[in-house]
Amino acid sequence: KKAEAEGFATYMVTPDKDYGQLVSERSFMYKPGRGGDEAEVLGVPEILAQWQVERIDQVIDVLGLMGDSSDNVPGVPGIGPKTAQKLIAEYGSVEELLAHTDQLKGKQKQNVEEHREQALLSKELVTIECDVPLDVGLADLAKVEWDRQKLETLFTELEFNTLGRRLLGDEFSAEKEQAHGPLKGVADVEHDYQLVDTPDKRQALIAALLEQPMFCFDVETNGLDVRQCDLIGLAFSWAPGTGHYVPLSRERDEVLAVLEEFRPVFESGREKIGHNLKYDLSVLRWHGMRVEGPFFDTMLAATLAEPELRRSMDELAKSLLSYSPKPISELIGERGGEQLTLLQVPVEQVAEYACEDADITFQLAAALRPKIEDMDQQRVFYEIEAPLLPVLVDMEYEGIRMESSALDALSRQFEEAIEQAAERVFELAGERFNLNSGNQLGTILFDKMELDPNARRTQKTGQYQTSEQILRRLANRHEIARQVLDYRLHTKLKSTYVDQLPSAVFKTTGRVHTNYEQLMTATGRMKSDRPNLQNIPIRSEQGREIRRAFVPRSSDYLLFSADYSQIELRIAAALSRDEGMLDTFNSGGDIHMATAAKIYQVAEDQATPEMRRQAKTVNFGIIYGISPFGLAERLDIPRWQASELIEQYFAQYPGVRRYLDETVEFARDKGYVETVTRRRRYLRDINSRNATTRKGAERNAINTRIQGTAADMIKLAMNRIHRLLREEGFRSAMLLQVHDELVFDLHRDEVETLPPLVAREMREALPMEVPIEIEMGTGENWLEAH
Repeated sequence: KKAEAEGFATYMVTPDKDYGQLVSERSFMYKPGRGGDEAEVLGVPEILAQWQVERIDQVIDVLGLMGDSSDNVPGVPGIGPKTAQKLIAEYGSVEELLAHTDQLKGKQKQNVEEHREQALLSKELVTIECDVPLDVGLADLAKVEWDRQKLETLFTELEFNTLGRRLLGDEFSAEKEQAHGPLKGVADVEHDYQLVDTPDKRQALIAALLEQPMFCFDVETNGLDVRQCDLIGLAFSWAPGTGHYVPLSRERDEVLAVLEEFRPVFESGREKIGHNLKYDLSVLRWHGMRVEGPFFDTMLAATLAEPELRRSMDELAKSLLSYSPKPISELIGERGGEQLTLLQVPVEQVAEYACEDADITFQLAAALRPKIEDMDQQRVFYEIEAPLLPVLVDMEYEGIRMESSALDALSRQFEEAIEQAAERVFELAGERFNLNSGNQLGTILFDKMELDPNARRTQKTGQYQTSEQILRRLANRHEIARQVLDYRLHTKLKSTYVDQLPSAVFKTTGRVHTNYEQLMTATGRMKSDRPNLQNIPIRSEQGREIRRAFVPRSSDYLLFSADYSQIELRIAAALSRDEGMLDTFNSGGDIHMATAAKIYQVAEDQATPEMRRQAKTVNFGIIYGISPFGLAERLDIPRWQASELIEQYFAQYPGVRRYLDETVEFARDKGYVETVTRRRRYLRDINSRNATTRKGAERNAINTRIQGTAADMIKLAMNRIHRLLREEGFRSAMLLQVHDELVFDLHRDEVETLPPLVAREMREALPMEVPIEIEMGTGENWLEAH
């Protein structure tokens, strides 16, 4: 509108119908084509025809009357687009309609009169505000030549090689390499790599290793599955430019015998250095060798100290050492082709490759140590992440026993539930159709059955939206929506978990051995895969049944679960130092009931279960920066009501609002946020001029401080518990970590002794100004234990 006032013709590129109210003689809607169709340019005549009105401003009246559930505009019940157009054509505006309700009849008259205030509010909600102060002027939008130097720097940092060459020309790659300096390779540097292929040489190597305060080691294998790959060789380095390679036999007994010679080395207290060290430790664990710490993993160190760099050893060497290691493809061939295994490569070539890996990793450790200090990550690395390596290795090695027969029975049960839900849907719809087709389902629900006159279609396909969120809104009033949700729930559980988990059982042990990644998330939370046991649903009764299939290793054991109770809310109370939250937790109160009483201004004993449910959603939503729109979606309430709930919450918990504001301000100033242990998360978009992008970064800032601190706490607890189990000689074993929960095989003789010790270690792992509560349980399966 400002541009229009200065004589410009303006095109609003959007398919959003609300923008029709802004069209004028010099402002147009440019509506992109869909599915290959031509784009449309809509001016005043087209908008008037589309909405069947006489004036552009009446578009607002029609939009207000019909409402829009996706934007939380309530409108007037029973009035859809056609009726709204007829009423505005007759009365001219919402206000005139409300002044003449005596001329309406029946249910329509009742609806309009009962929802008078809602109609006026809806009109206000759909009105696009044009008098907003803008920091951007017309001069800022002028096209200018780009800054080549800044582009080169940015593209180099982000490794946008293709885009760089396209915009800056082929010389971009050369300039990039020149900026980093020429990369050296093994042929360009002096090195002393030795093949240790006799018993005497092995003994000399062992003696030398035992004299070192630290050394790097690297295992060479013929596969990536630590449970069943063959160990081909061991490489060691303890000084730059040196390396020693020990080739191993193809006979497992001979391999184990050589490993036994190195037991004093691996069990010594020397620092062991490696890259992706969990893999090397796991391979040796499956070969009967438990390696003792301390450890220095260059992949973990780089993730913390150089978060912008890629984590592979090759890329780190290029960036930090100006060195390009020999890629393994030179030995075994490129992926997708006829690859060899290292067993088929001459041992001299394998020796040079393996020694170089150990040598360069040792040098990377030296380069990364000061960077850890510079980034103030000493506690995170040396007290949390590095000591966690052997913990995860042991947990993955132990695995958890699973009874496939229980899942087989559950699969049959779910199949029956799927069939029953489908038949009921077809009965209610009055016809059979493809229930897995969102298009067909939308046609049934919204065209045939007319369940929602404001149902929206997707911009991309033009089909009705039938997401779980939309179906849940309908489920309160329509059985068919409840049956579709039931069908989808059982179908997903069956196909994703019940039918897939049995294939994850390792036949040799009869157990599921998941893989943990400790630094694959921005907050520091651990991630589980192959299979992902952290995603097994627990919110639905049907999902929880899957846990029944996970059982103790033998009749001498029970499964034991220890779970942090409301840990993220407790951390939020401690970080915000809000007196109300602190008082509730310190007095042992129910935080959700206390919140319900405060925001609804009733006594706690008068707060209803529904109030508590809404307060629980508010509690967890607000500490993660939820918007009124997001809260309205979760609670299925109007946006204005969600805004009131949030304001009431902040009025009762002012410390929380202050904490959220201070967290965002810190992030804007520093470009990152920190957990209690000073783990950092960098937020590139925290000062973005794009409001949506910036708000997302602000939510991440708030989320990271709380969720990241919770992740630090359970990792510290795992380190303490692992040490306790080993030092005290317990027969029980820690098996799983599922966010805030730890699962153990608990020996029946240790039922009285171990759980209190686990609770103590979890409580004391990271002390807070609020009590840390641990919920514990035991049972014959995971469901009974938790």
